[in-house]
Amino acid sequence: MRIYHVPGTRSVRPIWLCYELGLEVDVVQIDFAQTFRDAPAWRAISPAGKVPVLTDGDLTMFESGAMVDYILDAYGQGRLRPPAGSPARALHQQWCWFSEATLLRPVGLNRLLRHGSDDIATDAAHKTRECIAVVEGALGGGDFLLGDAFTAADVMMGYALALLENLRVLSPADYPRACAYLDRLKAREAFQRAMGVVAR
Repeated sequence: MRIYHVPGTRSVRPIWLCYELGLEVDVVQIDFAQTFRDAPAWRAISPAGKVPVLTDGDLTMFESGAMVDYILDAYGQGRLRPPAGSPARALHQQWCWFSEATLLRPVGLNRLLRHGSDDIATDAAHKTRECIAVVEGALGGGDFLLGDAFTAADVMMGYALALLENLRVLSPADYPRACAYLDRLKAREAFQRAMGVVAR
């Protein structure tokens, strides 16, 4: 399995998951200049020109959340995800989707439209804060999203919160539980390896 990677991007998610599962993965750090992103060879495997890209045999994928699902299905052996059909699995999937489709969406819109109206930027910031508050409220019952068990939902959410922290949207004064949760995730060796803090 190979993952094409740019530090700090969503490629952290599948790499982090592989490390949590103890899987061998070939991480290929690429030059993400515009000329590379527009090159026909890159667009052939990443039609939108983005990272990550995962290859595994004849399979090529270009969406980080789908990669997380694939890695769990193909190599997880029941680890880091509740059983299919269980209420816990439903909540696991909810948090995986929420982290990208809901929590990070207004951040992306704000970046895309940052030269547009102040009203759009203000609304996006408000929606982001509302979504962080949802995470804050969910973290009262254990160390992780589903209680005391670390799952792949924490991988998905951890990247999102780390991005918000880097953007100075997430602060301990406003979101103490979410920040403490992120600190627990950042202390994991697999997270640090995926972020390049700890050598392989």
